[in-house]
Amino acid sequence: MTFSDTPGPIGIFDSGYGGLTILHGIRQLLPQYDYLYLGDNARAPYGSRSFEVVYQFTRQAVLKLFAMGCHLVILGCNTASAKALRTIQQRDLPIIDPSRRVLGIIRPTAENIGAITHTRHVGILATEGTIRSQSYVLEIGKLFPDIKVSGVACPLWAAIVEANEADSPGADYFVKKCIDQLMRKDPDIDTIILGCTHYPLLMNSIVKNVPDGVRVMPQGTYVAESLSDYLTRHADMERMITRGGTCRYLTTESEQRFGESARIFLHERVNPTHIDLE
Repeated sequence: MTFSDTPGPIGIFDSGYGGLTILHGIRQLLPQYDYLYLGDNARAPYGSRSFEVVYQFTRQAVLKLFAMGCHLVILGCNTASAKALRTIQQRDLPIIDPSRRVLGIIRPTAENIGAITHTRHVGILATEGTIRSQSYVLEIGKLFPDIKVSGVACPLWAAIVEANEADSPGADYFVKKCIDQLMRKDPDIDTIILGCTHYPLLMNSIVKNVPDGVRVMPQGTYVAESLSDYLTRHADMERMITRGGTCRYLTTESEQRFGESARIFLHERVNPTHIDLE
């Protein structure tokens, strides 16, 4: 399989809509580049799927973005970062094209945690798949062995966001329930990582329900800063990214449905294009 050597956009992939919060954070910091967002919305959510299925779906998306001109792809999805990134980086890229890169969003978040927590007790709120993968526990443990990490799965949070119910009393109930469960696990937690890209849209409710003094850490800003640093350190890759300040959207779902849901995350109209990955 061969791909064009012509510079192209930065690819952002997510199983659903949450990666739009990652895209927004990146575009806020790096507006000069072109972006191509791909949401595998027809097969979402990935959270409860097996490692093998998530890997196969993510690999298909990465190959599609490569074929559409991307030299660098960000997996703007915690589940894909947890279950597929390492295999794609270590097994697939050397065969597919060693000059291309695929980056995740868990490590950039983990790298920043050491400077934020004072008690060295950190909480993770994420999907069932991300919690079960132990990815944050392992990644933070490699970087900061002294930090204790506790996680709780929040299976309904993403659905609440996509139903546009983030500011409802029902959302408050389920947000409080998960936060209380996490704090019972470890009352010394002073920093909570939002390990799902949907969760920043619940921030009003989250901040209202966390104990005083506990800091909440969404991912978008940290991923954007990490990407900026990466491109500074890898001038060869930076040269392969076009600079038109544009953003295109691809979805495996209906274009109308993607457009309606994307407005919840971006607060603007988008014009997506339908594609098939299989």
